[in-house]
Amino acid sequence: MITYRIRSTPINSTDQPACSMATTQITIDQLDKDQIKSFSDFLLSYNKLSELCFIDCVTEFTGRTVSDKEDKCALNCMEKFLKMNQRISQRFQEFQMLANENAIAAAQKLSGK
Repeated sequence: MITYRIRSTPINSTDQPACSMATTQITIDQLDKDQIKSFSDFLLSYNKLSELCFIDCVTEFTGRTVSDKEDKCALNCMEKFLKMNQRISQRFQEFQMLANENAIAAAQKLSGK
C-alpha cells in the first residue's frame, strides 16, 4: 500500500494548501478502496464460476487427466456464466438509466410547481 504524507502548512507560496492535499489524500484512499472492492467482486465471481462449473462438469475422480467431455462441459459452463453475467450487467445499467431519467423528470416537475 502506498502511504502519502500531508504537510499541515505549505513550505513556500508555490506549494498546495494543506486542505487541498488532505482532499487529495481522501480521494486516493477512496480510489484504493474502490479498487479493492472491484477486485474482491471479481474474485467472488471467479470463485462462484469455478465452483458451479466444477460441480456440474467434473464427474470422474479416478484419473489424473481431465476428460474431453469434462473439458468441453467446463468451457460451455464458463461461456454461459460470462454471457449471463454480461447480460445481467447490461439490464442493470438500462434499469439505472431509466430510474435516473424518472428521478430527473420528477425533480423537474417539483421545481416547476
